[in-house]
Amino acid sequence: MTLPELLPLAVLLSSLVPGLAIFLLPESRVALRTTLNLFGAFAKLGLVALLLTGVAAGEEFGLRYAVLPGLDLAFKIDALGMLFITLSAILWLFTTLYAIGYLEGAPHRSRFFGFFSLCVTATMGIAMAANLFTFFVFYELLTLSTFPLVVHRGTDKAMRGGTLYLAYTLVGGTALLTGIVWLHHLLGHSEFAHGGIVVALGGALAGQLKIIFLLLIAGVGVKAALVPLHGWLPQAMVAPAPVSALLHAVAVVKAGAFGIVRIVYEVYGVEFAQSLNLLLPLAIVAAVTILWGSCRALFQDDLKRRLAFSTVSQVSYIALGVALFGPVGTIGGLVHLVHQGIMKITLFFCAGNYAETLGIHKVSEMNGAGRRMPLTTLAFSIGALGMMGAPLTAGAVSKAWLTEGATAAGMGWAIPVLWASSLLNAAYFLPILWRAWFRPAPPGWPEEHIPRRGWRETAWLLLLPPLVTAAATLAAAVLADASLSPLAWARLIAAREYIGPDIP
Repeated sequence: MTLPELLPLAVLLSSLVPGLAIFLLPESRVALRTTLNLFGAFAKLGLVALLLTGVAAGEEFGLRYAVLPGLDLAFKIDALGMLFITLSAILWLFTTLYAIGYLEGAPHRSRFFGFFSLCVTATMGIAMAANLFTFFVFYELLTLSTFPLVVHRGTDKAMRGGTLYLAYTLVGGTALLTGIVWLHHLLGHSEFAHGGIVVALGGALAGQLKIIFLLLIAGVGVKAALVPLHGWLPQAMVAPAPVSALLHAVAVVKAGAFGIVRIVYEVYGVEFAQSLNLLLPLAIVAAVTILWGSCRALFQDDLKRRLAFSTVSQVSYIALGVALFGPVGTIGGLVHLVHQGIMKITLFFCAGNYAETLGIHKVSEMNGAGRRMPLTTLAFSIGALGMMGAPLTAGAVSKAWLTEGATAAGMGWAIPVLWASSLLNAAYFLPILWRAWFRPAPPGWPEEHIPRRGWRETAWLLLLPPLVTAAATLAAAVLADASLSPLAWARLIAAREYIGPDIP
Protein backbone atom coordinates (compact mmCIF):
# COMPACT_ATOMS: atom_id res chain seq x y z
CA MET A 1 0.00 0.00 0.00
CA THR A 2 1.45 3.36 -1.03
CA LEU A 3 1.59 6.43 1.23
CA PRO A 4 -1.22 8.26 -0.68
CA GLU A 5 -3.41 5.18 -0.02
CA LEU A 6 -2.25 4.69 3.55
CA LEU A 7 -2.99 8.20 4.80
CA PRO A 8 -6.81 8.12 4.32
CA LEU A 9 -6.90 4.78 6.14
CA ALA A 10 -4.74 6.22 8.93
CA VAL A 11 -7.15 9.16 9.33
CA LEU A 12 -10.01 6.72 9.93
CA LEU A 13 -8.07 4.39 12.22
CA SER A 14 -6.69 7.19 14.41
CA SER A 15 -10.13 7.55 16.02
CA LEU A 16 -11.62 4.12 15.30
CA VAL A 17 -8.94 2.05 17.07
CA PRO A 18 -8.86 4.13 20.28
CA GLY A 19 -12.68 4.14 20.30
CA LEU A 20 -12.95 0.37 20.06
CA ALA A 21 -10.32 -0.01 22.78
CA ILE A 22 -12.18 2.43 25.05
CA PHE A 23 -15.37 0.35 24.82
CA LEU A 24 -13.50 -2.51 26.53
CA LEU A 25 -12.18 -0.44 29.43
CA PRO A 26 -13.75 -0.63 32.89
CA GLU A 27 -14.94 2.69 34.30
CA SER A 28 -12.08 2.76 36.80
CA ARG A 29 -9.38 3.02 34.08
CA VAL A 30 -9.60 6.81 33.89
CA ALA A 31 -5.96 7.49 33.03
CA LEU A 32 -5.82 4.91 30.23
CA ARG A 33 -9.10 6.10 28.74
CA THR A 34 -7.86 9.70 28.77
CA THR A 35 -4.56 8.63 27.20
CA LEU A 36 -6.33 6.79 24.39
CA ASN A 37 -8.64 9.74 23.73
CA LEU A 38 -5.82 12.26 23.54
CA PHE A 39 -3.52 9.95 21.57
CA GLY A 40 -6.19 9.55 18.90
CA ALA A 41 -6.91 13.29 18.78
CA PHE A 42 -3.25 14.32 18.50
CA ALA A 43 -2.46 11.56 16.00
CA LYS A 44 -5.29 12.79 13.79
CA LEU A 45 -4.00 16.36 14.02
CA GLY A 46 -0.55 15.21 12.93
CA LEU A 47 -2.04 13.43 9.93
CA VAL A 48 -4.09 16.50 9.06
CA ALA A 49 -0.99 18.71 9.10
CA LEU A 50 0.74 16.30 6.72
CA LEU A 51 -2.26 16.15 4.39
CA LEU A 52 -2.80 19.91 4.32
CA THR A 53 0.56 20.59 2.77
CA GLY A 54 0.10 17.79 0.23
CA VAL A 55 -3.41 18.83 -0.87
CA ALA A 56 -2.37 22.49 -1.13
CA ALA A 57 0.45 21.39 -3.46
CA GLY A 58 -1.98 19.42 -5.64
CA GLU A 59 -1.09 15.91 -4.44
CA GLU A 60 -3.78 13.24 -4.63
CA PHE A 61 -4.67 10.88 -1.79
CA GLY A 62 -7.17 8.07 -2.17
CA LEU A 63 -8.12 4.51 -1.37
CA ARG A 64 -10.63 2.13 -2.94
CA TYR A 65 -12.12 -1.28 -2.01
CA ALA A 66 -14.44 -3.22 -4.31
CA VAL A 67 -17.57 -4.24 -2.39
CA LEU A 68 -19.57 -5.58 -5.35
CA PRO A 69 -19.02 -5.37 -9.11
CA GLY A 70 -19.41 -1.70 -9.97
CA LEU A 71 -19.76 -0.68 -6.30
CA ASP A 72 -16.69 0.54 -4.43
CA LEU A 73 -16.03 1.84 -0.95
CA ALA A 74 -13.85 4.72 -2.13
CA PHE A 75 -12.03 7.54 -0.38
CA LYS A 76 -10.31 10.66 -1.63
CA ILE A 77 -8.85 13.67 0.15
CA ASP A 78 -9.37 16.84 -1.85
CA ALA A 79 -9.45 20.53 -0.92
CA LEU A 80 -13.18 20.46 -0.05
CA GLY A 81 -12.87 17.37 2.11
CA MET A 82 -9.75 18.78 3.74
CA LEU A 83 -11.70 21.83 4.93
CA PHE A 84 -14.13 19.58 6.81
CA ILE A 85 -11.43 17.19 8.02
CA THR A 86 -9.32 19.98 9.49
CA LEU A 87 -12.25 21.63 11.24
CA SER A 88 -13.40 18.31 12.71
CA ALA A 89 -9.92 17.23 13.84
CA ILE A 90 -9.14 20.50 15.62
CA LEU A 91 -12.53 20.82 17.30
CA TRP A 92 -12.51 17.13 18.23
CA LEU A 93 -9.38 17.71 20.31
CA PHE A 94 -10.96 20.55 22.27
CA THR A 95 -14.30 18.76 22.60
CA THR A 96 -12.42 15.74 23.97
CA LEU A 97 -10.64 17.88 26.55
CA TYR A 98 -13.93 19.49 27.49
CA ALA A 99 -15.76 16.15 27.73
CA ILE A 100 -13.04 14.72 29.99
CA GLY A 101 -13.58 17.59 32.43
CA TYR A 102 -17.36 17.71 32.05
CA LEU A 103 -17.93 13.99 32.64
CA GLU A 104 -15.48 13.61 35.53
CA GLY A 105 -17.09 11.24 37.99
CA ALA A 106 -20.09 10.52 35.71
CA PRO A 107 -21.19 6.94 34.94
CA HIS A 108 -20.78 5.13 31.61
CA ARG A 109 -17.75 7.15 30.46
CA SER A 110 -16.25 4.27 28.50
CA ARG A 111 -19.47 3.89 26.55
CA PHE A 112 -19.64 7.63 25.97
CA PHE A 113 -16.09 8.05 24.70
CA GLY A 114 -16.33 4.90 22.61
CA PHE A 115 -19.31 6.22 20.67
CA PHE A 116 -17.71 9.67 20.70
CA SER A 117 -14.74 8.26 18.77
CA LEU A 118 -17.00 6.35 16.37
CA CYS A 119 -18.82 9.60 15.67
CA VAL A 120 -15.59 11.32 14.68
CA THR A 121 -14.60 8.31 12.54
CA ALA A 122 -17.92 8.59 10.69
CA THR A 123 -17.36 12.32 10.18
CA MET A 124 -13.94 11.64 8.66
CA GLY A 125 -15.45 9.01 6.36
CA ILE A 126 -18.05 11.52 5.16
CA ALA A 127 -15.36 14.11 4.47
CA MET A 128 -13.20 11.64 2.52
CA ALA A 129 -15.98 9.83 0.62
CA ALA A 130 -15.23 9.65 -3.11
CA ASN A 131 -18.72 8.54 -4.14
CA LEU A 132 -22.30 8.64 -2.92
CA PHE A 133 -22.25 5.02 -1.74
CA THR A 134 -19.32 5.65 0.63
CA PHE A 135 -20.90 8.92 1.73
CA PHE A 136 -24.13 7.09 2.58
CA VAL A 137 -22.38 4.33 4.57
CA PHE A 138 -20.62 6.82 6.84
CA TYR A 139 -23.59 9.17 6.92
CA GLU A 140 -25.69 6.40 8.47
CA LEU A 141 -22.83 5.34 10.75
CA LEU A 142 -22.89 8.92 12.04
CA THR A 143 -26.59 8.53 12.86
CA LEU A 144 -26.04 5.25 14.71
CA SER A 145 -23.02 6.53 16.66
CA THR A 146 -24.59 9.80 17.76
CA PHE A 147 -27.90 8.33 18.95
CA PRO A 148 -26.31 6.74 22.08
CA LEU A 149 -24.66 10.10 22.83
CA VAL A 150 -27.96 11.98 22.62
CA VAL A 151 -29.66 9.51 25.01
CA HIS A 152 -26.57 9.14 27.22
CA ARG A 153 -28.30 10.32 30.41
CA GLY A 154 -31.04 7.71 29.99
CA THR A 155 -33.86 9.94 31.29
CA ASP A 156 -37.34 9.91 29.77
CA LYS A 157 -36.66 13.34 28.25
CA ALA A 158 -33.37 12.12 26.77
CA MET A 159 -35.04 9.05 25.29
CA ARG A 160 -37.80 11.16 23.71
CA GLY A 161 -35.25 13.53 22.20
CA GLY A 162 -33.11 10.66 20.95
CA THR A 163 -36.08 8.79 19.47
CA LEU A 164 -37.17 11.91 17.58
CA TYR A 165 -33.61 12.42 16.33
CA LEU A 166 -33.44 8.82 15.15
CA ALA A 167 -36.83 9.01 13.43
CA TYR A 168 -35.90 12.15 11.50
CA THR A 169 -32.46 10.94 10.48
CA LEU A 170 -33.62 7.49 9.39
CA VAL A 171 -36.34 9.00 7.20
CA GLY A 172 -33.71 11.34 5.78
CA GLY A 173 -31.39 8.40 5.19
CA THR A 174 -34.16 6.59 3.31
CA ALA A 175 -34.66 9.58 1.01
CA LEU A 176 -30.91 9.82 0.46
CA LEU A 177 -30.60 6.13 -0.36
CA THR A 178 -33.52 6.30 -2.80
CA GLY A 179 -31.86 9.16 -4.65
CA ILE A 180 -28.50 7.38 -4.73
CA VAL A 181 -29.97 4.13 -6.10
CA TRP A 182 -31.99 5.99 -8.72
CA LEU A 183 -28.95 7.99 -9.84
CA HIS A 184 -26.77 4.87 -9.91
CA HIS A 185 -29.37 3.21 -12.14
CA LEU A 186 -29.17 6.09 -14.60
CA LEU A 187 -25.41 6.57 -14.57
CA GLY A 188 -23.98 3.20 -13.56
CA HIS A 189 -21.82 4.89 -10.92
CA SER A 190 -21.98 7.65 -8.32
CA GLU A 191 -18.43 9.02 -8.21
CA PHE A 192 -17.84 12.62 -7.14
CA ALA A 193 -16.11 14.76 -9.75
CA HIS A 194 -15.35 18.44 -10.29
CA GLY A 195 -18.06 19.89 -12.51
CA GLY A 196 -20.51 17.12 -11.58
CA ILE A 197 -21.36 13.75 -13.03
CA VAL A 198 -25.02 14.05 -14.03
CA VAL A 199 -24.12 16.52 -16.77
CA ALA A 200 -23.26 13.43 -18.85
CA LEU A 201 -26.97 12.58 -18.96
CA GLY A 202 -27.81 15.90 -20.60
CA GLY A 203 -31.18 17.61 -20.42
CA ALA A 204 -33.26 14.69 -21.71
CA LEU A 205 -33.74 13.36 -18.17
CA ALA A 206 -34.25 16.76 -16.54
CA GLY A 207 -37.48 15.73 -14.84
CA GLN A 208 -35.94 12.68 -13.18
CA LEU A 209 -32.80 14.60 -12.23
CA LYS A 210 -34.86 17.27 -10.49
CA ILE A 211 -36.65 14.63 -8.39
CA ILE A 212 -33.35 12.93 -7.55
CA PHE A 213 -31.91 16.31 -6.51
CA LEU A 214 -34.89 16.82 -4.20
CA LEU A 215 -34.39 13.38 -2.64
CA LEU A 216 -30.66 13.90 -2.12
CA ILE A 217 -31.04 17.39 -0.65
CA ALA A 218 -33.90 16.25 1.59
CA GLY A 219 -31.74 13.36 2.79
CA VAL A 220 -28.86 15.56 3.86
CA GLY A 221 -31.16 18.47 4.71
CA VAL A 222 -32.43 16.61 7.79
CA LYS A 223 -29.02 16.74 9.42
CA ALA A 224 -28.44 20.26 8.05
CA ALA A 225 -31.71 21.23 9.82
CA LEU A 226 -33.33 22.87 6.80
CA VAL A 227 -36.90 23.97 7.47
CA PRO A 228 -39.18 21.96 7.73
CA LEU A 229 -36.73 19.11 8.50
CA HIS A 230 -35.23 20.76 11.60
CA GLY A 231 -37.61 19.59 14.35
CA TRP A 232 -35.17 17.06 15.87
CA LEU A 233 -32.43 19.57 16.63
CA PRO A 234 -33.94 21.57 19.54
CA GLN A 235 -35.17 18.31 21.11
CA ALA A 236 -31.67 16.82 20.97
CA MET A 237 -30.47 19.50 23.40
CA VAL A 238 -31.21 17.12 26.26
CA ALA A 239 -27.78 15.62 25.53
CA PRO A 240 -24.76 16.56 27.67
CA ALA A 241 -22.98 19.80 26.68
CA PRO A 242 -20.06 18.06 24.90
CA VAL A 243 -22.59 16.18 22.73
CA SER A 244 -24.45 19.41 21.93
CA ALA A 245 -21.14 20.95 20.89
CA LEU A 246 -20.40 17.90 18.75
CA LEU A 247 -23.84 17.94 17.09
CA HIS A 248 -23.79 21.65 16.26
CA ALA A 249 -20.18 22.44 15.42
CA VAL A 250 -18.27 19.29 14.48
CA ALA A 251 -20.39 16.43 13.23
CA VAL A 252 -24.09 16.15 12.50
CA VAL A 253 -25.28 19.51 11.17
CA LYS A 254 -21.94 20.04 9.46
CA ALA A 255 -22.22 16.63 7.78
CA GLY A 256 -25.57 17.69 6.36
CA ALA A 257 -24.23 21.04 5.15
CA PHE A 258 -21.15 19.35 3.70
CA GLY A 259 -23.44 16.90 1.89
CA ILE A 260 -25.29 19.80 0.26
CA VAL A 261 -21.97 21.18 -0.99
CA ARG A 262 -20.88 17.80 -2.43
CA ILE A 263 -24.23 17.24 -4.16
CA VAL A 264 -24.36 20.69 -5.77
CA TYR A 265 -20.74 20.90 -6.84
CA GLU A 266 -19.62 17.34 -7.48
CA VAL A 267 -22.77 15.36 -8.28
CA TYR A 268 -24.77 17.88 -10.29
CA GLY A 269 -22.12 20.48 -10.97
CA VAL A 270 -22.97 24.05 -10.11
CA GLU A 271 -23.43 25.15 -13.74
CA PHE A 272 -25.66 22.18 -14.63
CA ALA A 273 -27.65 22.67 -11.41
CA GLN A 274 -28.17 26.29 -12.42
CA SER A 275 -29.31 25.22 -15.89
CA LEU A 276 -31.94 22.95 -14.29
CA ASN A 277 -33.14 25.89 -12.13
CA LEU A 278 -32.28 24.02 -8.93
CA LEU A 279 -30.24 26.67 -7.16
CA LEU A 280 -32.95 29.31 -6.69
CA PRO A 281 -35.32 26.94 -4.81
CA LEU A 282 -32.38 25.84 -2.62
CA ALA A 283 -31.55 29.50 -1.92
CA ILE A 284 -35.17 30.22 -0.97
CA VAL A 285 -35.31 27.26 1.42
CA ALA A 286 -32.02 28.41 2.98
CA ALA A 287 -33.33 31.98 3.37
CA VAL A 288 -36.56 30.79 5.00
CA THR A 289 -34.53 28.61 7.36
CA ILE A 290 -32.23 31.51 8.26
CA LEU A 291 -35.14 33.75 9.23
CA TRP A 292 -37.29 31.03 10.83
CA GLY A 293 -34.49 29.78 13.07
CA SER A 294 -33.65 33.30 14.21
CA CYS A 295 -37.29 34.15 14.95
CA ARG A 296 -37.76 30.96 16.99
CA ALA A 297 -34.56 31.65 18.93
CA LEU A 298 -36.02 34.96 20.14
CA PHE A 299 -38.64 33.22 22.24
CA GLN A 300 -36.52 30.53 23.91
CA ASP A 301 -35.70 30.99 27.58
CA ASP A 302 -33.74 27.73 27.78
CA LEU A 303 -30.19 28.73 26.84
CA LYS A 304 -29.32 25.59 24.88
CA ARG A 305 -32.61 25.70 22.94
CA ARG A 306 -31.89 29.30 22.00
CA LEU A 307 -28.49 28.22 20.74
CA ALA A 308 -30.10 25.28 18.91
CA PHE A 309 -32.46 27.52 16.93
CA SER A 310 -29.51 29.80 16.26
CA THR A 311 -27.80 26.78 14.68
CA VAL A 312 -30.85 26.13 12.49
CA SER A 313 -30.42 29.65 11.18
CA GLN A 314 -26.63 29.85 10.92
CA VAL A 315 -25.97 26.53 9.18
CA SER A 316 -28.24 27.57 6.32
CA TYR A 317 -25.78 30.36 5.52
CA ILE A 318 -23.70 27.54 4.03
CA ALA A 319 -26.57 26.32 1.85
CA LEU A 320 -27.32 29.90 0.81
CA GLY A 321 -23.70 30.45 -0.23
CA VAL A 322 -23.75 27.27 -2.31
CA ALA A 323 -26.97 28.37 -4.02
CA LEU A 324 -25.61 31.85 -4.88
CA PHE A 325 -24.37 30.99 -8.36
CA GLY A 326 -20.77 32.16 -8.61
CA PRO A 327 -17.40 31.85 -6.86
CA VAL A 328 -17.95 34.72 -4.40
CA GLY A 329 -21.02 33.12 -2.81
CA THR A 330 -19.21 29.78 -2.75
CA ILE A 331 -16.35 31.31 -0.78
CA GLY A 332 -18.79 32.87 1.69
CA GLY A 333 -20.67 29.61 2.25
CA LEU A 334 -17.56 27.45 2.58
CA VAL A 335 -15.74 29.77 4.94
CA HIS A 336 -18.86 29.90 7.10
CA LEU A 337 -18.72 26.12 7.45
CA VAL A 338 -15.56 26.70 9.50
CA HIS A 339 -16.50 30.00 11.10
CA GLN A 340 -19.90 28.81 12.34
CA GLY A 341 -18.19 25.76 13.83
CA ILE A 342 -15.70 27.68 15.95
CA MET A 343 -18.25 30.27 17.05
CA LYS A 344 -21.01 27.81 17.91
CA ILE A 345 -18.76 25.39 19.77
CA THR A 346 -17.59 28.34 21.89
CA LEU A 347 -21.18 29.14 22.82
CA PHE A 348 -22.03 25.55 23.74
CA PHE A 349 -18.86 25.13 25.79
CA CYS A 350 -19.81 28.25 27.73
CA ALA A 351 -23.43 27.11 28.17
CA GLY A 352 -22.08 23.86 29.61
CA ASN A 353 -19.85 25.81 32.00
CA TYR A 354 -22.77 27.87 33.25
CA ALA A 355 -24.84 24.74 33.83
CA GLU A 356 -22.06 22.71 35.42
CA THR A 357 -20.57 25.44 37.65
CA LEU A 358 -23.49 27.72 38.50
CA GLY A 359 -26.55 25.61 37.67
CA ILE A 360 -27.67 28.14 35.04
CA HIS A 361 -29.84 26.66 32.29
CA LYS A 362 -32.05 29.59 31.27
CA VAL A 363 -31.49 33.03 29.82
CA SER A 364 -33.55 34.47 32.69
CA GLU A 365 -31.01 33.03 35.14
CA MET A 366 -28.00 34.76 33.53
CA ASN A 367 -28.08 37.87 35.77
CA GLY A 368 -24.61 38.58 37.12
CA ALA A 369 -22.98 35.60 35.37
CA GLY A 370 -20.26 37.88 33.99
CA ARG A 371 -19.09 38.80 37.49
CA ARG A 372 -19.23 35.20 38.67
CA MET A 373 -17.55 33.69 35.58
CA PRO A 374 -15.82 36.54 33.70
CA LEU A 375 -13.61 34.47 31.39
CA THR A 376 -16.40 32.12 30.38
CA THR A 377 -18.65 35.11 29.75
CA LEU A 378 -15.93 36.88 27.75
CA ALA A 379 -15.66 33.79 25.51
CA PHE A 380 -19.46 33.64 25.20
CA SER A 381 -19.56 37.32 24.29
CA ILE A 382 -17.00 36.86 21.51
CA GLY A 383 -18.94 33.90 20.10
CA ALA A 384 -22.22 35.82 20.26
CA LEU A 385 -20.75 38.94 18.64
CA GLY A 386 -19.33 36.71 15.91
CA MET A 387 -22.78 35.29 15.24
CA MET A 388 -24.09 38.83 14.85
CA GLY A 389 -21.33 39.60 12.34
CA ALA A 390 -19.57 42.17 14.52
CA PRO A 391 -16.32 43.62 13.06
CA LEU A 392 -13.08 41.72 13.73
CA THR A 393 -14.92 38.42 14.16
CA ALA A 394 -15.20 35.37 11.92
CA GLY A 395 -18.89 36.03 11.37
CA ALA A 396 -18.16 39.42 9.81
CA VAL A 397 -15.95 37.77 7.19
CA SER A 398 -18.62 35.19 6.29
CA LYS A 399 -21.42 37.73 6.00
CA ALA A 400 -19.33 40.15 3.93
CA TRP A 401 -18.54 37.46 1.36
CA LEU A 402 -22.13 36.20 1.29
CA THR A 403 -23.40 39.74 0.74
CA GLU A 404 -20.95 40.27 -2.12
CA GLY A 405 -21.89 36.86 -3.51
CA ALA A 406 -25.58 37.78 -3.57
CA THR A 407 -24.74 40.99 -5.44
CA ALA A 408 -22.48 39.20 -7.94
CA ALA A 409 -25.14 36.53 -8.59
CA GLY A 410 -27.86 39.10 -9.20
CA MET A 411 -29.81 37.78 -6.20
CA GLY A 412 -30.12 41.06 -4.33
CA TRP A 413 -33.15 39.77 -2.41
CA ALA A 414 -30.75 37.66 -0.31
CA ILE A 415 -29.01 40.75 1.10
CA PRO A 416 -32.01 41.90 3.24
CA VAL A 417 -32.25 38.31 4.50
CA LEU A 418 -28.65 38.52 5.73
CA TRP A 419 -29.27 41.94 7.28
CA ALA A 420 -32.45 40.75 8.98
CA SER A 421 -30.63 37.72 10.29
CA SER A 422 -27.91 39.89 11.83
CA LEU A 423 -30.53 42.07 13.51
CA LEU A 424 -32.35 39.02 14.85
CA ASN A 425 -29.03 37.58 16.07
CA ALA A 426 -28.49 40.79 18.01
CA ALA A 427 -32.05 40.66 19.35
CA TYR A 428 -31.58 37.23 20.92
CA PHE A 429 -27.91 37.46 21.95
CA LEU A 430 -27.62 41.01 23.33
CA PRO A 431 -30.17 40.44 26.13
CA ILE A 432 -28.03 37.50 27.31
CA LEU A 433 -24.91 39.66 27.35
CA TRP A 434 -26.76 42.50 29.07
CA ARG A 435 -27.97 40.19 31.82
CA ALA A 436 -24.56 38.57 32.25
CA TRP A 437 -22.48 41.75 32.42
CA PHE A 438 -24.78 44.51 33.68
CA ARG A 439 -27.61 42.99 35.71
CA PRO A 440 -26.89 42.28 39.39
CA ALA A 441 -26.81 38.74 40.67
CA PRO A 442 -30.02 37.63 42.38
CA PRO A 443 -30.23 38.33 46.14
CA GLY A 444 -28.97 35.56 48.35
CA TRP A 445 -26.67 34.02 45.75
CA PRO A 446 -24.20 31.89 47.75
CA GLU A 447 -20.83 33.61 48.05
CA GLU A 448 -18.98 30.37 47.35
CA HIS A 449 -20.26 30.53 43.77
CA ILE A 450 -18.48 33.83 43.14
CA PRO A 451 -15.16 32.97 41.47
CA ARG A 452 -11.90 33.37 43.22
CA ARG A 453 -9.23 35.72 41.94
CA GLY A 454 -7.44 34.57 38.84
CA TRP A 455 -8.65 32.53 35.92
CA ARG A 456 -9.74 29.41 37.79
CA GLU A 457 -13.47 30.15 37.86
CA THR A 458 -14.18 26.52 36.95
CA ALA A 459 -12.21 23.37 36.15
CA TRP A 460 -9.43 24.22 33.69
CA LEU A 461 -10.56 21.49 31.27
CA LEU A 462 -13.89 23.30 31.04
CA LEU A 463 -12.37 26.76 30.71
CA LEU A 464 -9.50 26.24 28.30
CA PRO A 465 -11.50 25.01 25.25
CA PRO A 466 -13.91 28.00 25.03
CA LEU A 467 -11.05 30.45 25.54
CA VAL A 468 -9.10 28.89 22.67
CA THR A 469 -12.09 28.73 20.31
CA ALA A 470 -13.07 32.31 21.20
CA ALA A 471 -9.54 33.40 20.31
CA ALA A 472 -9.89 31.47 17.03
CA THR A 473 -13.10 33.41 16.31
CA LEU A 474 -11.05 36.61 16.39
CA ALA A 475 -8.00 35.14 14.64
CA ALA A 476 -10.10 33.90 11.70
CA ALA A 477 -10.94 37.53 10.94
CA VAL A 478 -7.67 39.23 11.83
CA LEU A 479 -5.61 36.62 9.95
CA ALA A 480 -8.10 36.07 7.14
CA ASP A 481 -5.47 36.81 4.48
CA ALA A 482 -2.97 34.26 5.82
CA SER A 483 -2.05 31.47 3.41
CA LEU A 484 -3.74 28.63 5.32
CA SER A 485 -6.66 30.59 6.80
CA PRO A 486 -10.20 29.24 6.30
CA LEU A 487 -10.84 32.08 3.84
CA ALA A 488 -7.73 31.24 1.79
CA TRP A 489 -8.73 27.57 1.69
CA ALA A 490 -12.28 28.46 0.61
CA ARG A 491 -10.79 30.50 -2.24
CA LEU A 492 -8.73 27.48 -3.26
CA ILE A 493 -11.85 25.29 -3.39
CA ALA A 494 -13.78 27.91 -5.38
CA ALA A 495 -10.93 28.14 -7.89
CA ARG A 496 -11.12 24.39 -8.45
CA GLU A 497 -14.93 24.29 -8.73
CA TYR A 498 -15.34 27.30 -11.01
CA ILE A 499 -13.18 26.94 -14.09
CA GLY A 500 -12.84 30.26 -15.89
CA PRO A 501 -14.07 33.11 -13.66
CA ASP A 502 -11.51 35.15 -11.80
CA ILE A 503 -11.50 34.15 -8.16
CA PRO A 504 -11.40 37.15 -5.80
